[in-house]
Amino acid sequence: MIEIKDLTKCYGSFKAVDNVSITVPKGTIHGIIGENGVGKTTIIHCVTGVYKPNEGVVLIDGEDVYDNPKIKARIGYVADSNSYFPTYRVKDMVKFYKGIYQSFDEESFNELNAVFALPEDRRINQLSKGMQMRLALMLNIAIKPDVLVLDEPTSGLDALAKKQVTDLLIKEVAERECTILISSHHLSELEKLCDDITMLQNGKVKYQSSVEGIKAKVKKLQAVFSSPVDLSDVEGILNVEQIGSIYHIITDNYTQALERQLYAKGADILEEIGMSLEEIFIYSSKEQR
Repeated sequence: MIEIKDLTKCYGSFKAVDNVSITVPKGTIHGIIGENGVGKTTIIHCVTGVYKPNEGVVLIDGEDVYDNPKIKARIGYVADSNSYFPTYRVKDMVKFYKGIYQSFDEESFNELNAVFALPEDRRINQLSKGMQMRLALMLNIAIKPDVLVLDEPTSGLDALAKKQVTDLLIKEVAERECTILISSHHLSELEKLCDDITMLQNGKVKYQSSVEGIKAKVKKLQAVFSSPVDLSDVEGILNVEQIGSIYHIITDNYTQALERQLYAKGADILEEIGMSLEEIFIYSSKEQR
């Protein structure tokens, strides 16, 4: 289990992560989403023990990650840009990982490569970005990690490779109860993959729940008003878009009281429209700006 407790990380006077807490139970997948620069990668670097928090702590199975080789040996980490030795061949990286991780399973790597089909004699600097990402995934899954931390793992992958990666992650959780923390801008993929989501804004937690829980909180309403109406004084509304007499209203506080306010404003028809995680993210970001 991953426990991020009251995590704060600063770079000089800039507070990149501000009092963030996340719990990822064993055998689940937790997604971190947010605009560029909100602290996603900083959190990942703290979880993998690269950075030491200014405040708070990151624990895996109750032990502090930072400066803890025993715990770090149980973590697989795939960065958005993996800096491997450029002149090494794929087979050289396999040998390197075998020397670093006692748990590395070469047979498992070969089974994965039967699917991803990377030429073992190809040098790293001859691989495309997508091929390098596939190599990083295979190497880190082959160490049989208890915790797998992924930063934009489908970056540079085509549609088929993305499906293969998604299936692979689900298999790791189902068969080994691997715990996965993943950051990605591909929200449609996270929506299908994750048990829980943390949405960040300005280094702080904006929403944190299951995907279904976030969708239950942030809703899109379609309202029809017979005459123009000002909704600026209605609490809980993030965004309003008007097309003639039809108003599309985004709210993160959908209650019976909100319905009554809208009907009091003259709404003739009021109905809920389903939203994707990506739409929720877009409207929440727009409201913040």
